Parts: sequence; C-alpha cells; structure tokens
Amino acid sequence: MIDKNGLKVSSNLLEFINKEVIPNTNIDIEDFWNKFSKIVHDLSPINKALIQKREAIQKKIDDWHKSSRGENFDKIKYINFLKSIGYLVKEGDNFNIETSKVDDEISSVAGPQLVVPVDNARYALNAANARWGSLYDALYGTDVIPGEVGKTWDKNRALKVINFVRDFLDENFPLLKGSWKDISQIKIEENKLVLYSNSNKGYLKNNNQFIGFNGDKDTPNSILIKNNNLHIDIIIDAGTSVGKIDKASISEVIAESALSTIIDNEDSVAAVDAEDKIKCYRNWLGLMKGDLTSTFEKNGEKIVRKLNPDRTYNSKEGKKITLHGRALMLNRNVGHLMTNPSILLNDGSEIPEGIMDAFISSLCALHDFKNKKNSRTGSVYIVKPKMHGPEEVAFTNTLFEKVEETLGIKKNSIKVGIMDEERRTTVNLKECIRQVKNRIVFINTGFLDRTGDEMHTSFEAGPMIFKGDMKKSLWLNTYEDWNVDIGLNCGFSGKAQIGKGMWAMPDQMSNMMEQKIGHPKSGANCAWVPSPTAATLHSLHYHKINVFEEQKKIKLRSKAKVENILEIPKADRPNWATEDINRELENNAQGILGYVVRWVDQGVGCSKVPDINNIGLMEDRATLRISSQHIANWLHHGICTEEQVMKILKKMAKIVDDQNKNDPYYKKMSEDFDNSKAFSAACDLVFKGRIQPSGYTEPLLHKKRLENKSIN
Repeated sequence: MIDKNGLKVSSNLLEFINKEVIPNTNIDIEDFWNKFSKIVHDLSPINKALIQKREAIQKKIDDWHKSSRGENFDKIKYINFLKSIGYLVKEGDNFNIETSKVDDEISSVAGPQLVVPVDNARYALNAANARWGSLYDALYGTDVIPGEVGKTWDKNRALKVINFVRDFLDENFPLLKGSWKDISQIKIEENKLVLYSNSNKGYLKNNNQFIGFNGDKDTPNSILIKNNNLHIDIIIDAGTSVGKIDKASISEVIAESALSTIIDNEDSVAAVDAEDKIKCYRNWLGLMKGDLTSTFEKNGEKIVRKLNPDRTYNSKEGKKITLHGRALMLNRNVGHLMTNPSILLNDGSEIPEGIMDAFISSLCALHDFKNKKNSRTGSVYIVKPKMHGPEEVAFTNTLFEKVEETLGIKKNSIKVGIMDEERRTTVNLKECIRQVKNRIVFINTGFLDRTGDEMHTSFEAGPMIFKGDMKKSLWLNTYEDWNVDIGLNCGFSGKAQIGKGMWAMPDQMSNMMEQKIGHPKSGANCAWVPSPTAATLHSLHYHKINVFEEQKKIKLRSKAKVENILEIPKADRPNWATEDINRELENNAQGILGYVVRWVDQGVGCSKVPDINNIGLMEDRATLRISSQHIANWLHHGICTEEQVMKILKKMAKIVDDQNKNDPYYKKMSEDFDNSKAFSAACDLVFKGRIQPSGYTEPLLHKKRLENKSIN
C-alpha cells in the first residue's frame, strides 16, 4: 500500500491508474489524487450512514411484523406504518425527465440488451460485437428449428432455416404481391429494390424499408433493409454452401441484434481485491480506447478477438451510409453496500467500492470522449444497482456530480440507470427518478434480486410461498406493470430505456421465442439476454412489435396500484407435503452450491449451472440471493429444520461435484465438507441468511473468496 494524499492505495492499482488510465486524458495525476481523496473522505461517511439507515428501517419492519403476529394482516395499517418510518415517501407532482445527449440505442431504437461480466475480455468483446449477428447461425444451432444439430452440415436443416427466415421477411418486409420464397434474383433499379420471381418484377410493399446495398446495382452482394429502426443485412453469395441451395443465392442474413450491452462489474463478477478490480477496469479501459483484444485457441487455431469495425453501405440514392458496428456499452458499477481493500481511508477503513467504481470507470471513459468508439454524444452510461429509495439515488447523483467536477467534464455527462430491484425503490420509483431527472437513461425490473429483497424485507411476516409461485403472485405482476407505468408517466418514451429481466435458460431458445415476446408487448424497449445468439433471436420480437406504439397504448391504461405491490407473498398456515418441501429445498440448494463453488474456488462470477432436472441456468448473485433467502426464511418459520437442510446440502453437493467432474480445476466439496470453503460459504448463506444486510450474498462470498485466495 502506498500513501497518496491521505489514502493508502494498492501499488498495482496506483500504477494502473497513473500509467494506463490517466495518460492522454488531459488529467493531471497529482490534481486527480488530491481531489479524489477529498471527495472519498467527504462522501464515505454519508455512504455509511445510508447503509445504517437501511438496517434501522429493516429492524422497525421486523419488529412491526413480530408485534402483529396472530392478527389478521391490515394492509392500510401496514402502509401507514411504512409512511411513518420514511419507507414510503410522499409522491410529488408529475414531471418529465430532462436528460439530453443520449445515444439512439438508448432513446429511439428498441431491441435486446446483453449483460456480460467485465472480467472476461473474450466475453466482453463477444458481447460488444453482438450488435450484428447471423440469423442463420442462431437458428441452425438452436432448438428454434426442431431436430438435432449434427457435427456435419445438414442440407435439410439449412433449408428449414431458409424457410423460417423467408417467413420472417414476408411478415416484416412484405412484398406488393407474392412471397420472398419465390425470389430468384435481387437488383436495384431507380432507387428501388427489385425482387425478381423468374422474369417477373416484384417490389417491397414499402420501399422506404430499403436502405442501402453493397456491390453493383445489378449484382449486389449485400442488401440493407430496416423495420422498426432495426436493420437486416441480406448477403448474396452463390459460392457458399448455403448460397448454392438458395433460389436467390442468399447465403446469409445478418440481424441487428444487441443494441446495447451492460459491461458488468457487479453480480456476474467475483472481484474482491485490487488484483481483481484491475482486471475489470483494464478490460473496460480497452473497450473505451477501442483496443481491447483477446487471444485464444479454438479447434487448434489461434484466434485474436477484437472490436468489430463500423459497417458501410451505399444508400439507394448513392450516398455512403455508416452504421455502428458495436453495441452501445453501459457500465454496471457495484451498489452502495460493499467496500474494497484496494484503497484504505485515513481512518484505516476500506473505500466504498461504488465510489471507486464511479471514478475509475468514468476516468477510463474519457478516452471514448475523444475517439467516440462507444458513445457518439459524449456520454458515459453507468447502471447503478441495489439502491434503496430516493435518498440513495440522490447520493448517487451527488457522487456523479463530484466525478464530473473532478474530471472536468460537462454536468450530466455521466448518465445513470436505476435498477428497480429493491422494494423501497419500487414503491418510491417516481421520486427516485426525480432525483436524477437530468441524467437518467434507464430503469429495469429484475425478478431475482427484487424477490430476494421482497423476502428479506418481510422476513418476519411468515413463511414465503414456493419460489415458482412468486411469478404468479399479485405483487410481482403489479411491480412489472408499475415500473412501465412510472417510466412512461415520467416521459421515458423516446428518451430512455424501460427494461425487463433476463432469460436465464441459454439452451432453451425455442421457449424464449415463445415467451420473451411478452417483454416488448409490455412496453419494454430493451430486455436482457444471456448470449449473442439469444440477442439475435430476441431481435426478431422487436420487428414484430413496435414498442413505441405499444407504449402509447399502455400510457392510456389504469395505473398499477402501489398497495398491490405491498401484498406480502407469504403462505397462510401452510400444510405442504414433506416431499414438496424437500424438492424445493433441493432445487434451491443445487443452485446455491453449483454457483458458490465456482465463485469461491475459481473466482467465476457467472456460471451456467445445471438445475435438478439438468437444465442449464445462468446463475449470478441475484439467483443466489433469492435461493438462499428462501431457505433461510423457511428455516426461520419452521417449515424445515437445520438437520434437514444440512442433509440436503450434502446430498446436492455430491450431485454438483458429479456435474463438474470434467472440470480439471474443480475441487470436490463432498471429499472434505469441513474444509471446503465453498461448502462453508453455501451453509453460511443459508444458516446466516436472516442476518445478512438486505439478504445480500456479497459480504459472505467476498469473505470466503479472500480466505481462499490467501491460502492459494
């Protein structure tokens, strides 16, 4: 640790900032550290007080539920109580957000949003490059097209893909007459797209959907079309395997897919010290500079992955068109709770990690202000998770103002996204938005964290219903509608994103295609996907649904009621069968162990974990929070016993060990339960779950991971 203006800074972090981040930003190194130290020391006590206030409010809610046991639940009395303790604040007058200089991917184009861990450069590059994806590959390689995907090329499967895409084109880019299936040749004549069926000329019903092309007008090799502001690039090449079997020699269809990507420093990463944080910051810096690369081997071949260039076309009028080649990148910082040992304050305490993230991620983004590889409007987008109510959002606004002053950038250049995943934020969402009305660009619902907070907040109210029943509960469905209603009433349409949560089953794309169309129908102009393939497939939903037209209709409906959000999802005098209880416990335990063992032993923050039915689920700290809080709640209310839960944890640990038998870096938990840090962490998350701050998993995970790193 090196003394720096009243701070003790990890030498490797100090060197990284001074030698890699600050050069070429016009920032003076000494001036930066002087201002940074002062602001950190000014804001840290406020940060700490906000966390203490969370705990004080939670204790009052716990005590209220304890004192009300045996009585019929009186919702009016409950709501008045929440108002009296400052949990529910008074809603002010209507207003519209005033955010300016927002990129189109946020304001005016609806589409998929990827979330990717920042600590994996290859994944981060894949996500940034997922702005454009092969629709043919996405269909051919997933269960959207029935049948098995073989190791060798299957002509019949390829023909099914072609047929699927022709149906998509007929639906979204209809011809004046006939079908895309009949097209044998494509030309451009008199600024029109001409689609020949044998010798008969055909045209798009709406030629405005034809945007541009590459190659000669008589023999184009690429046709660019657009619907609902999303582009499709049709590649024509008779020399490829697919082009040879296609009537019009169409060899590929490229869909504009992940318009934006959240580069995540939070739930999907395991960053516990300076070494880990530098890895995260260095990848973000490379994305902002535009020079990040990742080298790896695939099928014996060395591959270098880097950011894709922009895409260029000739317009139908003969002008050059340039389209952005990468997703717009947002950076999800950590929340207000955690601290990090990479910087110590003058009293020896650790720096609040969210303050550190805000400064360093914005400092890295200064490089993008020059080269505009990411934002073309001079903005840096920071998604802020796990805030509890307007006061904490106001603190984030203050923090961002201080960062802007320190870095010498215009006020409100740092845009904010509010993760609506804590109940105190949900019920006060309008007032949360008001605190950042000049910089907000995003609100997003998240079932997993939001349910985890729901259970922890009402922990003492009684045993919670089964996890699967949560999705059908009144509070959850009202919450999803409420988020959209508030966003639209605050003027988000055409200015900011209203987002919906993750599809967690990356291998079940057919089910995703059936279900996830509900997100654009609900008025969400972005929704989360777990992979570039999922982004390409989900993009088809935004061709079918014009989200901004849906938002106009939704704005006319009756607004969701806050009292329905406050409907506590507890079970009334449950009389559940033992086998049903055990099945629920096993399912939760499987997810907890499968995720924690990689987090603690290998530092992997996001994993595809097979569930009890061997279906791969994307697990991160949000899924861990809901599962651990659910078991902890049932233990507390006597639905199960400690002995019963421990027996199940050990049983599931053996199953998880077996599921990971092909991982050469994996350490078995079941060979030595007493000395397995991962198994110990899983047990603590469950048996100490009631006393964890807001039910968060980070404090225990970080502690166990740091212990593991010190041993190894």
